[in-house]
Amino acid sequence: MSLPTYDVLLEASAVICTVLQFLSGAVICRKYIQKKSTGESSGLSFVCGFLSTSLWLYYGILTNEHSVILVNSIGIMLFLCYTIIYYMFSVSKKSYLKQFFIVLCIQGATWYYTNSIDLDAEKVRVMGFICCVITVCFFAAPLTMLCHVMRTKNSESLPFPLIAMTFLVSVQWVIYGVIISDTFIQIPNFLGCLLSLLQLCLFVIYPPKSYSGQGYRLEKIVTF
Repeated sequence: MSLPTYDVLLEASAVICTVLQFLSGAVICRKYIQKKSTGESSGLSFVCGFLSTSLWLYYGILTNEHSVILVNSIGIMLFLCYTIIYYMFSVSKKSYLKQFFIVLCIQGATWYYTNSIDLDAEKVRVMGFICCVITVCFFAAPLTMLCHVMRTKNSESLPFPLIAMTFLVSVQWVIYGVIISDTFIQIPNFLGCLLSLLQLCLFVIYPPKSYSGQGYRLEKIVTF
């Protein structure tokens, strides 16, 4: 039985918005290429994005959710490209290789453990729980700047476009998760909505004093 039209539109919108969110990393990589250096910026968000999308892809395969498979297949390719570009211009290649190796170990261990489970329903539950934890951690990443914002009473250090985009994407995936009755999609994205809304409130309470561009750094790249 095919989904009603509004469900199909919501699914398509969620996929497109999430891919656009992933593409924000291209802006950062372009700066690396122009400067021929990553400077003091961290590439951890790229390797973590690669880990998150790879795990969500596996979850999508287990649950046979085509939208989850599509968006995370694109995400894996993008984050892998970002990771390679960061490595090419990184000032600390050994350290970055260690980060990527750790991510590969986590990825391999997760897949191995999940595949060792006989019941398909249990595989889905375990994989869904792992994906939830990782996604919530990524959503909460900018909250590390909370103390700084409250101390300076200035929110310009927060990436407003990314936070706003995260809120929009999270809302769509929550609704989609409700439609398909998938708790593991609903929970992390509902928490993502709350965390994003909290961060957006900081812009009202402590409005940016200037828009020098510092606040638009890529602090995180969220998967749903």
